[in-house]
Amino acid sequence: MSTTPLNVRSADLASILDRKQDVILAEWIREMSATVRRGDLLKETDLQSECAAMLRLMKGALQASNGDVQFQSPAWDGVREILANISRSRAIQGFTPSETASFVFSAKRPLFTQIREENEGNSEMLASLMWAATELLDAMGIYTTEVYQKSREDVIRRQQEELLELSTPVVKLWDGVLALPIIGTLDSARTQVVMESLLDAIVKTNSRIAIIDITGVPTVDTVVAQHLLKTVTAARLMGADCIISGVRPQIAQTIVHLGISLLDVTTKATLAAAFLVALQKLGITFSAAAKA
Repeated sequence: MSTTPLNVRSADLASILDRKQDVILAEWIREMSATVRRGDLLKETDLQSECAAMLRLMKGALQASNGDVQFQSPAWDGVREILANISRSRAIQGFTPSETASFVFSAKRPLFTQIREENEGNSEMLASLMWAATELLDAMGIYTTEVYQKSREDVIRRQQEELLELSTPVVKLWDGVLALPIIGTLDSARTQVVMESLLDAIVKTNSRIAIIDITGVPTVDTVVAQHLLKTVTAARLMGADCIISGVRPQIAQTIVHLGISLLDVTTKATLAAAFLVALQKLGITFSAAAKA
């Protein structure tokens, strides 16, 4: 049995897309409308534009393939680019992975229908074109899913970074006095954000004292204590003295049990007590108002 050459397959697929583009486009839109069409997230006109552009680029890639129908070949750069853009936008807009992949897979039925009608009576050519189209659309669908997944991971990572920044606010309590309340567990990534936020605030406000309040830190182990000491050391290098407040009895016992030395760091049980110490270091005192 003879085998249909690759260049014939690519040329025939390109010819079908060229002559039947409007029919395939209409059926493709209908397929998506019947499955996972999301009118709340994507306008009909935008979807039509994306599908039409995809068919044009696929036809051009097939014509330029020179017998190579492999999706990863340079001829398909334009198709990969538009698929990547669509996948990234779907990820940001809130589409699910299956809804995003269906953009490609829903084109199978319309394309297969035209291939079958164009090659009725020629079983060898029909099988060859069907196989080539299947491999091509499967590769495109997998690529779409991969880009979508990476885009979602990027979105989640950015959101985590933003949450870290929001969860470490630096508050100006007085001229020269800053407070950094920490809520939750300190890990390496969060410690970096804490240090950057604190040091940036020290420079902007020219503060001399920074209070690190750990009232909201559930437990203090060796790793957390080391992160705190790194933050204190970094602040001192910027010319600011640090006070750690919120040292509860359980935390104090844990620190002693772990053998962690905080002898050169001023510690207080409450933020109010730490604030009072900070004012004293600045030479600020208060006296009770005289009664009338």
